[in-house]
Amino acid sequence: MREQPEQQAPPVQRLRVRYAKRGRLRFTSHRDFSRAFERAVFRARIPMAYSSGFNPHPRISYAGAAPTGSASEAEYLELALAQVVVPAEVHALLDEALPAGLDVLEVVESPGGSLADLLEGSRWRIDLAADRAATVEAVARFLAAEEALVERMTKKGMREFDARGAVVSLVVLPATESSADDTAPRPTSLDVVLRHGTPAVRPDDVLRGLEAVAGLAPGESPLMTRLAQGPLLDSGDLSDPLATRA
Repeated sequence: MREQPEQQAPPVQRLRVRYAKRGRLRFTSHRDFSRAFERAVFRARIPMAYSSGFNPHPRISYAGAAPTGSASEAEYLELALAQVVVPAEVHALLDEALPAGLDVLEVVESPGGSLADLLEGSRWRIDLAADRAATVEAVARFLAAEEALVERMTKKGMREFDARGAVVSLVVLPATESSADDTAPRPTSLDVVLRHGTPAVRPDDVLRGLEAVAGLAPGESPLMTRLAQGPLLDSGDLSDPLATRA
């Protein structure tokens, strides 16, 4: 009989981590990030808990990863540890071990429950090379529409879904608040809050919806940045998932 694998001890502490994807590192895929993060954990000598089985791996839970190519200030994961540590020390160790552009912003002790269940929505800023007046008109038409059907290739093939239904709020930012990529000025910026669901509606789906409903051409390489994600409030805003008990 094949020898049974060693059973690992259960974790004694869990930490929740908020990190950012900035600059060129926004093109890092989720798979590439997970590999880089596991290497960083090893270099930092963080006392990880490991899974049981014939191929033990560090117990890291990822939640709500942003699409490849988009920047983010609000990515989350959870670490399961074999020893009790000080979160601030783990923060410093991870920040030193990760490359610039993958930046740890906050590390807190988990209160328990599911981190993924807290991530009910996301706030995005979309910077695009489109005429401001045309964008304001397109947003009004989009919000007035009952639905905005778009298509996207998924793991299950090409799917059609409603981009309008996931939009909690969508506004054109005042010109003074518009942001831009360092290398490509953008004249117009959108602020959009999306409700998470299945299939997940992404900010690029909203742009396709604006084009489908109102003919708005977003121009080349719109910059999409996730500013926050967390529990959705009745007001349409988001609360901090690291300050919320699951």
